[in-house]
Amino acid sequence: MRPLTDHTPKPLLPVGGKPLIVWHIERMVRAGITDLVINHAHLGMQIEQELGDGSRFGAHIRYSDEGTALETAGGIAFALPLLIPPSLGGRGNEGEGAPFAVVNGDIWCDYDFAQLPALATTMQQHDDLAHLVLVDNPEHNPAGDFGLAGGRVTDRAPKLTFSGIGLYQPTLFAAITRGSKAPLAPLLRAQIAA
Repeated sequence: MRPLTDHTPKPLLPVGGKPLIVWHIERMVRAGITDLVINHAHLGMQIEQELGDGSRFGAHIRYSDEGTALETAGGIAFALPLLIPPSLGGRGNEGEGAPFAVVNGDIWCDYDFAQLPALATTMQQHDDLAHLVLVDNPEHNPAGDFGLAGGRVTDRAPKLTFSGIGLYQPTLFAAITRGSKAPLAPLLRAQIAA
């Protein structure tokens, strides 16, 4: 997305008259999910300046400043102290890990975020560590990322593309040292294989 992202973080790029991330925030709030954590690195202070505390959206926003980009799993692990005890639309018990949603700030989607609380409950009932939203493969990723069989994510073909939207249990990130770089896909593949 360069040169656009040389001076503006991807989530703040305008789409349809407002920053991409604002679309996500507004849709999360409409779905009743108002306690938000935004992690950032590259030009992240611009995100904080643009969004503030979230009150103008009806949300409560806190920020996790990675400093140097830690990749997706590393960024989530770094933000965990802010994600626990907050859960979808409320707060869990202290020390109890509740599933939390992650929506990549640089994607455009029409996903119905109102589904997330019920999916989080189902995850807890089945002791699942993750729930991934998969989509048909776009032209730029024809091979896909993960398979789907019987409602379970697999590493077998045919594969679909990970949308950048997922629900995760905090324990999925327990082995990642806070502040270290860690991509998400290998972590997920290791859990699929386990």
